[in-house]
Amino acid sequence: MVTPIQKDKAELFLQMHHGPDILVLANSWDVGSSRLVEGCGYRAVGTTSMGIAASLGYPDGQAMRLSEMLPVVSGIVKAVKVPVTADIEAGYGDTTDDVVSSVKAMIDTGVVGINIEDSVSLSPVLIDELEFSERIAAIRELSDELGLHLVINARTDAFYTSSGSTHEKLAESIRRGNKYSDAGADCVFVQPVWEREIISTLVKEINAPINILANPGIGGGMPPSVSELQELGVARLSLGSGLTKATLALVKKVADELSGEGTYKALQEAMTPPSDAAKAYGMAIGLDA
Repeated sequence: MVTPIQKDKAELFLQMHHGPDILVLANSWDVGSSRLVEGCGYRAVGTTSMGIAASLGYPDGQAMRLSEMLPVVSGIVKAVKVPVTADIEAGYGDTTDDVVSSVKAMIDTGVVGINIEDSVSLSPVLIDELEFSERIAAIRELSDELGLHLVINARTDAFYTSSGSTHEKLAESIRRGNKYSDAGADCVFVQPVWEREIISTLVKEINAPINILANPGIGGGMPPSVSELQELGVARLSLGSGLTKATLALVKKVADELSGEGTYKALQEAMTPPSDAAKAYGMAIGLDA
């Protein structure tokens, strides 16, 4: 059942895509990381499918079951006060009806937005753009029936999967982005792009707010700073799986040093000063440390 609070959060989250400041999402993967992000002052929480999958021992790309993701997302929604949007990958379904069913289950967790992509595990062949547009339209119809404006962030992976030139990838991204917007998407997510000229063109040519990814582990590049992206007209910036990868990299660094040199330098650096580590822990468990 959609509650008045969920409806209000959805409207608030939608407004965040229309300025005046760019919406920044430091994507989290469990209750602790989500509370920590919220405690750092972020206006909304966005989940990372890769992060949730990794925490459950799965690779990214819909390897985990939707039934396993739902309780994680539900726990996050209950643990934070800000709006929550969930990454549902390609929608966990082979047909439009299956995807709509997945989205209904996700709405029941209390989320106010979803991220849905037009590839499955970054397959070289994207989902047909008309079929994907039909899925977006069906999700919007469901959302309207429930009296909730679910914020749909439609991701196109043309830059990932296309073997064409940069110009061809850009053209396909623009074409798909506008079709998805016409079908009911509130925001269009194009990744991985980092060149100012390409980002500027996407903002000008797609008739919807634009989401850009900042994740050095994907695509090999890094977009302009938050302030520069805002100047370019970008509405939303995501870290995607970046925080999860950085956290796991730190765990590995500490563990390797401990089992190798038998020293604690990496651990000490991460926990210095101790008051910062204690505060972060307090935020993660919902206390004002």
